[in-house]
Amino acid sequence: MKLMEAIEKRKSVRRFSDKAPDWRKILRAIDAARYAPSAGGYFVTKFILVSDSKKIVELAAASQQDFVGKAKYVVVVVTDDSALVRSYDERGVRYATQQSGAAIQNFLLALTEQKLATTWVGHFVDEQVKRVLDISEGLYVEAIFPIGIETAVGIRYSVVGSRRKTRLDNILFFDKWGNKQMVPSVKLSREAV
Repeated sequence: MKLMEAIEKRKSVRRFSDKAPDWRKILRAIDAARYAPSAGGYFVTKFILVSDSKKIVELAAASQQDFVGKAKYVVVVVTDDSALVRSYDERGVRYATQQSGAAIQNFLLALTEQKLATTWVGHFVDEQVKRVLDISEGLYVEAIFPIGIETAVGIRYSVVGSRRKTRLDNILFFDKWGNKQMVPSVKLSREAV
């Protein structure tokens, strides 16, 4: 699958087949996350692959979203910004969040390439997730990703072909905030320089 194809096909899926996905495909997707940019060479984003069905049900309760409990695997993304904070003070917190987002995007695109389905779950009770997975204080739970194989029902009702995405001209400015006009570049001749 080409990169643009994976970007365009990536979508949020909340209905999964009863068939468990191949866990090796999930590991390949996590491996892709390692190639995200990292401030100062510190890779602070970590992944917990959860296969224990009891823990998955508890994570569903922590997120207050029942579909999470129906997944065969759940990946929880955690950051430890301490190394970045030591190096960059309070900006280290921002850098950790940026790295996490970049790593997660690599992970999502790799899942799409592996024909696995997920959705980004950002609503959850942090302390519940930490308790279920024995995550230490001082670490941040960034997101939860229930992973499965999309059901035929999910595919039938998918709006991937007609998803309404923001138009490029609504998110792009030139040279300053709010300027939607690109000034044409001027070619200089040798004589003009």
